[in-house]
Amino acid sequence: MDPKSRVFIPARFREALAAEKKDHLMLSTGLDQCLFVFLPSKWEELIANNMEIFKSENKEDERAFKRSFFGNAADAQLDKQGRILVPQNQKVYASLKKDIVIRGVGNKAEIWDAQLWAKYKKDVMEPSFAKFSKIIDI
Repeated sequence: MDPKSRVFIPARFREALAAEKKDHLMLSTGLDQCLFVFLPSKWEELIANNMEIFKSENKEDERAFKRSFFGNAADAQLDKQGRILVPQNQKVYASLKKDIVIRGVGNKAEIWDAQLWAKYKKDVMEPSFAKFSKIIDI
């Protein structure tokens, strides 16, 4: 991330965005202290077809999560150099500094602070992968 809070978007994400004939991505606070990046079509799909994933028996928790997730969402315009501007509130939420990691994860990408990503990978992902490797066969 540069000093002006701009993040360079990898070519494959820019190509997917161009295929949609759009000039912005949707950026929101994600889970585990990262940011979620959606193509506009995936964001629209999330809202239109998949609101069920936000359902909870505890309606107060459901409303709180929706308020946080959708209330912190923003259009992230792609500039001519292939960068997006990360809003200050999202930068603070994800503790983003200079070194970041962008990972494609299913229907979205995630933006992580590089140090937080390394810690998450070691503390959470590696043990989880080891556990699941014993119970699934792909």
